[in-house]
Amino acid sequence: QVQLVESGGGLVQAGDSLRLSCAASIRTFSTHAVGWFRQAPGKERQFVAAINWNSGSRTLADSVKGRFTISRGNAKNTVYLQMNTLKPEETAVYYCADRVEWELGELDGQYDYWGQGTQVTVSS
Repeated sequence: QVQLVESGGGLVQAGDSLRLSCAASIRTFSTHAVGWFRQAPGKERQFVAAINWNSGSRTLADSVKGRFTISRGNAKNTVYLQMNTLKPEETAVYYCADRVEWELGELDGQYDYWGQGTQVTVSS
């Protein structure tokens, strides 16, 4: 069982930046893929980014390329999502998810464990 805790959400203005953190209860994400998803009210959960911890390979949704970055923390059980130039339509609950295999995935059904989420609100 893997427990994930997200932090770093908050209320910001359009154009601002936030960095979200995901910390796991396991000692290391090595051999895992870690993803970030978001869900706005009344909408389906949407893929944002994913990273293979061991190789560092990553993938981003087209809508966030050039603005968001997913990275590994110095602690082997931490992943970050740096979000720049935020837009009001990106207001959502952001979730960290862990996939107990190395292959990156963009579907929420491919992930085994989920955090409780952190709210990001972007005002116009």
